[in-house]
Amino acid sequence: MSQPSDSQSIVLAAKNVSKQVTSPEGNLTILSDVSFAVERGQSLSIIGASGAGKSTLLGLLAGLDLPSAGEIWLNGANLTALDEDGRAAVRAAHVGFVFQSFHLVPSLNAVENVMLPLELAEHPAPREAADKILADVGLAPRRSHYPAQLSGGEKQRVAIARAFATEPAVLFADEPTGNLDARTGETIIDLMFHLNKDSATTLVLVTHDRSLAGRCEREISLDAGRLVSDNKVTA
Repeated sequence: MSQPSDSQSIVLAAKNVSKQVTSPEGNLTILSDVSFAVERGQSLSIIGASGAGKSTLLGLLAGLDLPSAGEIWLNGANLTALDEDGRAAVRAAHVGFVFQSFHLVPSLNAVENVMLPLELAEHPAPREAADKILADVGLAPRRSHYPAQLSGGEKQRVAIARAFATEPAVLFADEPTGNLDARTGETIIDLMFHLNKDSATTLVLVTHDRSLAGRCEREISLDAGRLVSDNKVTA
C-alpha cells in the first residue's frame, strides 16, 4: 500500500489493521480491520471499555508492536515495513510518550530525565533545553530532585516535559491521570493540552474518562476490537 493521501496533513494512519494473538483457547482477535487517519496537530482520544483494544492499538500506532494485518503510517514512514531497529529510530525521531506510571529513571534527577531524549537526539544544548521546558511546566525549583522526592503530579509533569522536549510529531498518552487524584489530574491535563496547542505535536490520548476524551478535537471508540464510532467533538 502507498502512503495515505493528503500526506502533508496526515501524520498518523491505520489502514485495515488487525491484531491476533495465540491463547490456550486458540487465536484471539484483539483488533479487527481498524482504519482511520489523524491530521497534524490534532488531538484525538481513543475510548472504550476495558479489553476493547485501546492500549493494543496505541502500541501498534507507536510501532511498539506489529499488526497481524494492515499497515501503520507515522509521519511518512510505513512502520509495518520496518524491522525493530527501524521502528525504534522512527520513535526516537518523531514520538513522545506519557504513561499512567510515569516511567521516570529513578537514578536521574528531574532535569536529567528530561535531558535523556534530547541527548539521544543529539540536541546541541540538552541541559538548557531541559531547563526551559521544566520551567514551562512549573518545575524549575525541583529540577535537581529525584523521582522519589517528587509527588505524583510532579512526576507526571516531568514525564510530560520529557515527552514534549524533542517536539515530537506525535505524543501518545495512555491513561495519563490514572494514578493521580482528581484535582492533580485536571492540572496535568490542562498542561498537556496547553503544550499541544503551543506546538505542532499531535496528541493521541487513551482514556476511560469521557470528560477527558471530550476535551479532544476528535474521539474514536472501540468495542471488542472494532472501531464503532469516529466523531469530531463539539466544544
